[in-house]
Amino acid sequence: MKFLDQAKIYVKSGNGGPGCVSFRREANVPMGGPDGGSGGRGGDVIVVAVDGLNTLIDFRYQQHFKAKSGGNGMGADRTGASGADLIIKVPAGTQVFAEDHETIIADMDKVGARTVLATGGIGGKGNAHFKTSTNRAPRISQPGIPGEEFWFWLRLKLIAEAGLVGLPNAGKSTFLSRVSRAKPKIAGYPFTTLHPQLGVVYVAEEEFVVADLPGIIEGAHEGAGLGDRFLGHIERCGVILHLIDGSGDDPVGAYRTIRHELAAYGFGLEEKSEIVALNKADLLDAATIERHRRDLSDAAGSPVTVISGATGAGIDGLLRQMLEIIANWRARDETMPATP
Repeated sequence: MKFLDQAKIYVKSGNGGPGCVSFRREANVPMGGPDGGSGGRGGDVIVVAVDGLNTLIDFRYQQHFKAKSGGNGMGADRTGASGADLIIKVPAGTQVFAEDHETIIADMDKVGARTVLATGGIGGKGNAHFKTSTNRAPRISQPGIPGEEFWFWLRLKLIAEAGLVGLPNAGKSTFLSRVSRAKPKIAGYPFTTLHPQLGVVYVAEEEFVVADLPGIIEGAHEGAGLGDRFLGHIERCGVILHLIDGSGDDPVGAYRTIRHELAAYGFGLEEKSEIVALNKADLLDAATIERHRRDLSDAAGSPVTVISGATGAGIDGLLRQMLEIIANWRARDETMPATP
């Protein structure tokens, strides 16, 4: 299934049904009076976050969503049927923005979250509603109120607890394939990963979800390379795993490039817990590993883990380190008060 994390949709709620002009006519009731019923209410358009989806690809093939209109009012004081609501299913983690792409309407961050995007119109009153002591036989009714219509942008931010970042060819896809059952494309050239990939990691009888992002390059926040749009997928992460290619010419420069792009993107990414890992240790001698590890540790201000995604060296300890941070993050998240 192709990954799509952004889509534009048009929604329209149902129109309210028109009221009815009717008079009661039956044998032996010479003055039956008005009995026109009101129209039915139009259906709402509702967006719901569901489990089992991780892409917005369905919205590439259907962009227009219209709820049913309410039924007409009828004689004998019968109200028209209400229009059925239209449910739009989206992956958990989807945000709904107004057409300006800036005003956020809803953040569907949990399975089961639901929001009414467009409210159905109210049905018009029938002539029975307008009967008064001075107007015993009104011949007027109301049309139904039209439904609402809007354009919205949907943007998916994957629900992952750890995010992999690094320059192209830092070994992120190899790492993901080593620690999970994900099957990302792996090749010896930059930008083999064009879309975020998810993998589930099992360690110490626990599990957590890792998101592998396409490689970021210098100037990504200005649109260079694949840009920085995919960084939105790690806004919800508890820890960032920053992979550095140990076989590169300037590991410290690579680290600083990514940190600059995280800071330029904003949304608190530069403040998230970070683990720095020197990857591809199998291609380096012991002296080079120690030099790079020391230089990176000075630049990051924290210890650096040495690993090899190709051989698996050092990965078990790294996963346990990630799990410890994620466990603390989960506990902190559970104790935070709910947003009103």
